[in-house]
Amino acid sequence: MPIWLQFIIQALFSFFATAAFALCINVPRRALIPCGWSGLLGWMVYWVLWQLGSGRMLANTAGAVILAFSGVLFARRYKMPAIIFNIPGLFPLVPGATAYQAVRELVLGDIDASMRLVVRVTLVAGSIAVGFMIAQLFGEFYSRYLRSSWQFRQRP
Repeated sequence: MPIWLQFIIQALFSFFATAAFALCINVPRRALIPCGWSGLLGWMVYWVLWQLGSGRMLANTAGAVILAFSGVLFARRYKMPAIIFNIPGLFPLVPGATAYQAVRELVLGDIDASMRLVVRVTLVAGSIAVGFMIAQLFGEFYSRYLRSSWQFRQRP
């Protein structure tokens, strides 16, 4: 399958999966499309980096950073809390299948494979959290910079 077709399929499915999840958790109607876009942006950054051969942790961190920034932008645009856009946007990035496989291996008695998968799930979840922290840190620095430059211009 050509890469451009894979790109379109990944984009469509991530958008609709995120919007459907947002609908399931009762996000306001006017926020469904922006939720889909935030999930699409985060997933596509992850998918492109994964296709380029970067590690799973770097791809998840970059996807979470873009997701958090898009959540803040949509929150300002639609005058809603950013968490409304961030929680559904996380849906494509969460390693649910890997967590399922870890529990399955544990039930089947393969402790080594189960622990390997649990470590992978923990690292991916940690990289998502680090991505959100990085975005929050940059946002805080940017708002302080704007605040200080505005105060500097207001002085006589």
